[in-house]
Amino acid sequence: MTQEPVGTANRWKRFSDWDERALRLDKFAAEDPENGFAAFSSPHDPKPAVELSAGAVASMDGVAARDFDMIDTFIANYHIDHEIAPEAMAMPSLQVARMLVDMHVPRGDLVRLARGMTPAKLADVVARLSSLEIAFAYSKMRARRTPGNQAHVTNAKDDPLQMAADAATAVALGFDEIETTMRVARNAWSNAVACAVGASVGRWGTLFQCSSEEAEELKIGMAGFTSYAETVSVYGTEKSFIDGDDTPWSKAFLAAAYASRGIKMRCTSGAGSELLMGFHEKKSMLYLEARCLCLQRAMGVQGTQNGGIDGAPVTCTVPGGMRELMAENLIAVWLDLECASGNDARATESEIRVGAKILPYLLAGSDLICSGFGSILKYDNSFNASLLNGEELEDYLVLQRDFEADGGLTPVGEQQILDLRTRAVEALGAVLEELDLGSPTAEMKSSVVTASGSDETRSYLPRDATIISEAILERGITVVDVIKALHARGFVEEAGHLLQLVRLRVSGDYLQTSALVRQGKVLSAINDENDYLGPGTGYRLDAQRREEIVAIRDVLTREEVLREESLHRAGEVKRISYRLKGTATAGNDRQEVVIGVSPAFGLKLFRTVAGHPLSAVMRELVDGIESGGCKARVVRLRHTADTSFLGLSAAMLSGSGVGIGIQAKGTAVIHQKDRLPHNNLELFSNAPITKLEHYRRMGANAAAYVRGELPEQVVVPTRGEAMGSRYHARVSLIYAIETEMAGEAQEPEELELAFLETKR
Repeated sequence: MTQEPVGTANRWKRFSDWDERALRLDKFAAEDPENGFAAFSSPHDPKPAVELSAGAVASMDGVAARDFDMIDTFIANYHIDHEIAPEAMAMPSLQVARMLVDMHVPRGDLVRLARGMTPAKLADVVARLSSLEIAFAYSKMRARRTPGNQAHVTNAKDDPLQMAADAATAVALGFDEIETTMRVARNAWSNAVACAVGASVGRWGTLFQCSSEEAEELKIGMAGFTSYAETVSVYGTEKSFIDGDDTPWSKAFLAAAYASRGIKMRCTSGAGSELLMGFHEKKSMLYLEARCLCLQRAMGVQGTQNGGIDGAPVTCTVPGGMRELMAENLIAVWLDLECASGNDARATESEIRVGAKILPYLLAGSDLICSGFGSILKYDNSFNASLLNGEELEDYLVLQRDFEADGGLTPVGEQQILDLRTRAVEALGAVLEELDLGSPTAEMKSSVVTASGSDETRSYLPRDATIISEAILERGITVVDVIKALHARGFVEEAGHLLQLVRLRVSGDYLQTSALVRQGKVLSAINDENDYLGPGTGYRLDAQRREEIVAIRDVLTREEVLREESLHRAGEVKRISYRLKGTATAGNDRQEVVIGVSPAFGLKLFRTVAGHPLSAVMRELVDGIESGGCKARVVRLRHTADTSFLGLSAAMLSGSGVGIGIQAKGTAVIHQKDRLPHNNLELFSNAPITKLEHYRRMGANAAAYVRGELPEQVVVPTRGEAMGSRYHARVSLIYAIETEMAGEAQEPEELELAFLETKR
């Protein structure tokens, strides 16, 4: 960024700073209902109403039956419960909204009422809730008790080896579902085989989807490679359906086709889709999505992936857009649909907005928190970047730990990941060879195992994947052939895992609402019903799950700190010696500066948090004092480890009345005997960025104070670093070691220093 000359621009410089932040890449839309940019309400939204006559819906939301479009007709015929509608529609919307957040009102009572509500009524109710209330209601209303998550597994080359390795990684991290798509449409079958094999490594039960053209996707499912589908798109306006050559009836037929083959199925909808297609009818996004969700319930599908999906980026440009995405998810679970709650499109370039968007879902829980967490890197995500991707995966794991919230994922060790990725590429390589689809080399496989993304691999290219994919299709290869190939090549466990998942297709157990497979058992809204009714109810982390979640990387313990310090002890023994001379007393030499060191200094702790050996710090302090014409005397203070009292105690022992107090972690202070404890002369509080030259200048300044001068204070410059987050855990552990060695009655000890190495 070029800097403008001072005084030439009539602008506060902070705006230039803000211009460089990622947020500036986000662009925002004015609220404009006439052009579809309205999140919660539009003048063109209908008022909630229903009229029943002769066993039929005579009018709904202000539209007479004779004027119904195909969406109205489908909702009126298959969603509205005539026995419940009069009661539900007569209830004031504010009363129902309060019931949603009342922990004493059971979920089942509210699900029953939703069956009698029109789209406008559902939207009117949830629009009355704040973001906090929506999140609370969502935790109460989701169908399944136990939260889950879904991963995207794709890559820029459609490389089947990388696909298998990344699928195995996603399974290890705990994703309950894996979804893939491709850069080249013809590569669908290759992707499907790769992910099916990779997802069978390590454990069984992770459901898998290959997102392709709807008819092709159904064929892949009938061949046994996939176990669920969710790309059956539903829209909130008739023209949007017509534009896609679809109707609610054709979508319902497709849903039945999946279910008849034992394939779990959700629809896809979400705010912003009609706006992007140009058929928004000037209605609010929430109202249009309420229509979509009533359609889906009427179709009898298991669930929905909604919450913006591809439309999330445009929805988030509108005031209240993120709140609207939460609100439409709430309507979904209120209608008793399984909810894969969006978060699969990166709606912002601001990491702060990304974190803010995911947090309510993490805290409230969801059947599937993301309908596509990019377990791969952003550039490898063939769906386009997700809200969260491989780059942010560890951040998400830490968020789970921070809030003790189950986001569906589990930290995994480095070696375990390498082992699983190796196993996955070997298993897929064996299948390709056994079925005469390819012969990946050792170099190809090894490059994939350690690669973070496709830029680093030396494996298959899209053209290679096309050849494999078309061979699978032309030869009619099915999941049974893959299972046999795995078994024949010695991958017996993986063959068994894949076979067990195929068996579930026959039983149909995972066609229940909100079904996933955990530890070989189906969890669903039937046997794992959400029973939240306030504190102490609903889903809670048990001790085992909490232990899994908190086991992230970079966790320090006292033992680890002591072990690290002991490694530095041998070097310090060669550089410095501290000889005990007896109890320290007050001096009378007016040219001396006493350096008071903390109890563990040079005994159990041997370096500052900046990494400086304590011997080097002491040499600089002594040299600085002597350069100012004074003498240094070193005392170990045993009654305290506090920096201020170390400095004050040193000053009170010093013949000059000036002393330096220093902790082993590097925090130091210049003090004077007649000053209050925390009213020092100079303080070095930023030990992590304090350099040796600063300590030397501290010593020189202490000598200047002895001479009665007012030197230029030493200021250790900062650039806004979050040093607390980096060092406070270590500092607290170090300080605990110091205080353990301190005792109120212990006398100070006089030390004689000897530097054993020539200064470099």
